[in-house]
Amino acid sequence: MLTPQRPRLLSCRLLEQIEPSLGQALGCGPRHTSVGLVTCDQDDSLYAALDHATKFADVDVVYAKSFYAGSAHASGPFSGEILGVLAGPDPDEVKEGLWALREALTSKIHFVALEGTTAPSFFPHVIEETGRYLAPLAGIPVGSPLAYLIAPPTEALIGVDAALKAANVKLLKFFGPPTETNFAGAYLGGSIADVQAAADAFTHAVVSVIRSPLAGLVRPERERR
Repeated sequence: MLTPQRPRLLSCRLLEQIEPSLGQALGCGPRHTSVGLVTCDQDDSLYAALDHATKFADVDVVYAKSFYAGSAHASGPFSGEILGVLAGPDPDEVKEGLWALREALTSKIHFVALEGTTAPSFFPHVIEETGRYLAPLAGIPVGSPLAYLIAPPTEALIGVDAALKAANVKLLKFFGPPTETNFAGAYLGGSIADVQAAADAFTHAVVSVIRSPLAGLVRPERERR
């Protein structure tokens, strides 16, 4: 049985009018005067939630980066494993984007773990309609479906292989190990039904590795001496 691993927002602060040179350094454009800063203990969950925010407010994701080694080795109690920055033309738009982000993390964006094991969690997430952040990163039109698949290195490679074989999906972007948090994975594109089937196949394959990590060690019929 898979159990949700709910992400935690660790800090969320609003700069109603960011200092222009700092805003430019973060990636703000001329229309961005207000920014919201967010940290979270799950980087991929926050990437997906940042994308979600762009569908509900006039905001852009101007900065989003994972921290090395993950939240277990964070630089401080409010650091987690990612900093994300939403920017907009006024504080109200940024507030709306931050609230949409928070609602998404609370209700539907999270890692999962196999109950009864000490195995790391993984992220077999399906986005039915991408927003203005992830769609360009994946090279697909805004509103297209996306399978966002992340796991530890071996589990991810076995899982992505299974996902690509299980449905009519395309490998849009590959995250080879190690990422900043020492995971791996991919974005896969296709129809909603196909990306869901791919995510399901990814899940089954990851669980198979967790349950039998040494299954590939089979004595060959012929051995070289």
